[in-house]
Amino acid sequence: MTEARFIHSLLDEAAAAAPASTAVRDASGAWSYARLRELSHAAAAWLQAHGVRPGDRVLVQLPSEREAVALLYGTSRAGAVHVPINPAMKAFHLGPVIENAEPRLIIAADTRTEELSRLGDVPVHPIGQVWAEVEALAGQAARAGSPPDLDPGAIAVLIYTSGSTAAPKAVVCPHAQVLFATEAITSELGYRADDVVFCRFPLSWDYGLYKVLMTCASRSQIVLADGESDLLLLKLMRECGATVVPIVPSLAAMIITLLGREEEPPPPVRLFTNTGAALPPSTIDALRAAFPGVRVVRQFGQTECKRISIMPPEEDRERPRAVGRPLPGTRVLILDDAGAPVPTGEVGEIVATGPHVMPGYWRNPEMTARSFRADPVTGEPRLHTGDYGWLDDDGYLYFEGRRDDMFKRKGIRMSTVEIEAAAMDLPGVRAAAALPPAGDHDLALCVETDLAPHAVLRELARRLEPAKVPATCHTFDQLPLSLHGKNARTELAALIHGGAR
Repeated sequence: MTEARFIHSLLDEAAAAAPASTAVRDASGAWSYARLRELSHAAAAWLQAHGVRPGDRVLVQLPSEREAVALLYGTSRAGAVHVPINPAMKAFHLGPVIENAEPRLIIAADTRTEELSRLGDVPVHPIGQVWAEVEALAGQAARAGSPPDLDPGAIAVLIYTSGSTAAPKAVVCPHAQVLFATEAITSELGYRADDVVFCRFPLSWDYGLYKVLMTCASRSQIVLADGESDLLLLKLMRECGATVVPIVPSLAAMIITLLGREEEPPPPVRLFTNTGAALPPSTIDALRAAFPGVRVVRQFGQTECKRISIMPPEEDRERPRAVGRPLPGTRVLILDDAGAPVPTGEVGEIVATGPHVMPGYWRNPEMTARSFRADPVTGEPRLHTGDYGWLDDDGYLYFEGRRDDMFKRKGIRMSTVEIEAAAMDLPGVRAAAALPPAGDHDLALCVETDLAPHAVLRELARRLEPAKVPATCHTFDQLPLSLHGKNARTELAALIHGGAR
C-alpha cells in the first residue's frame, strides 16, 4: 500500500536524502534541509499549542523570508490550512479576506499586528515573538507536537487571487493536487539538485509558493529575494550562483537593462521560466544574447490547476508562439460555447482535466459551478479556464487571450494580448496594457516607457493591421499593478478617462 503523502512529505524526503544541503536562503542567512525540517516540526508544535487543529486556517502575512517557508511546512504538518497573504495588502482588502477565510489565528510582521488586530477578533501574533518561541521549541524537541491523522484530499493551501469583483476569491488547493502539480512541473522543467532558484516573487503568489515546493522536490536551493533592491539584483544573482530564474516581462526587462549598464559577466543562469504575460520576442532574444546557452521556457497556467502546459526546455526555440504541451497525465481540450470540441487549429475555450485540477473556490459555490464542471460523459472534473486558444496537430497549445480580452473592432475579432505583445516588442517599452473599446472610449493603450505616445503608435502601425492599432496611447513612468502583479486595468481606465495622461 502506498504511504499517503502531503506537502510536508516533500521536506521530509529531501531532508532524508540531502540533510546538509542548503534548502532556503534569504538576506539574513540560510538553512539546510535538516534544519528546515526541525523548524517545521517546531512550528507545527507551536500552532497546536495555540489551538490550531486540522482544517483550521492559519493566515500568514509575511515578507518572503525563511520563517514563511518553515511556517508553510509546519502548517501542513499540523494538518491546518496555510493562507499566505501578500504583505502589500492593506486593511481595505484584508478585512474581507479575513472574514472569508475565518482563520484560527494570524501571523504577521511585527509592524502590522496593531492594524490587523483592529480588523476583527482573530488573535494576531507578531512573527518576532512567534519565531523566538518556535526556535525554543526546536531546541528542546523538534517533534513536540502530536502528528494528526491526515487525508491527502484535505486542503493544504488557500490561494487568494484577483478576480473581476472586489469580493475575495480563494482557490482551494488540496495536498494531492498540489503534490501532483509540483512534481510534474519539476520533472518537465528538469530542476537539478545543484540548481539555485532565484525567486523575486512573494510567497502569496502561486508562482512564488510553488518554487518553494519545487526546490524541495528536486533537493535544490531557493533564494528568496523579493524584498531586495532592484539595483542589487545582478549582484545577488552572481553571489548566490543563480541557475534558474522565474520571470515575468517586467523582471526580464529589468535584468536586460541592468546588464546593459555593467561590464561584468552575467550570472550563471541556465534556465529562465516565464508564465502569465508572454515575453516579447525581443526580450527573449536579448536574454539569449546576454546569457549564452540559456533556455527561455514558456509556460501557461492558472492557480485553479497551477500549470496547464510547459514548452520542453530543449524545444525553447521551436514553435515560438506556442505555450507548451500539457503536463504529463493531464489533458487540454478546446471547446466551443456549447461545450463541444472544435477541430484542430480552431480557437475555443481552453479546458483542462487531470489530477492537478483543484476542487473549486473557497465558500463560493456559484463561481465554482461556473469554472469547475464535470465531463458530461465521464464525470471527470474539468476546469473551464475562460482563456481561449488552439491546439496544433502535435498537441502544442497556443494562447489567444481571455474571454474579457477578446473583442471586435471595425469588424475584426482581436485580443488585448496580441496588441500588448506588439507594444512590448518596441525597444524602450517596459510594460503595456491595452484597454478594449467601451461605451465612452475607443481602443486605448497604456505603456510604461520614455517614448512619446505618437512614436509608439507609429511603430505599432508597422506591426499590426490598421484595425488593431489603438486610437490613443498613454505613457506612464510605471504602470499600476494589482496585488497579484497583474495590470490594474480598472485603475488605468479611471486615470486616462480622468485626463491623467
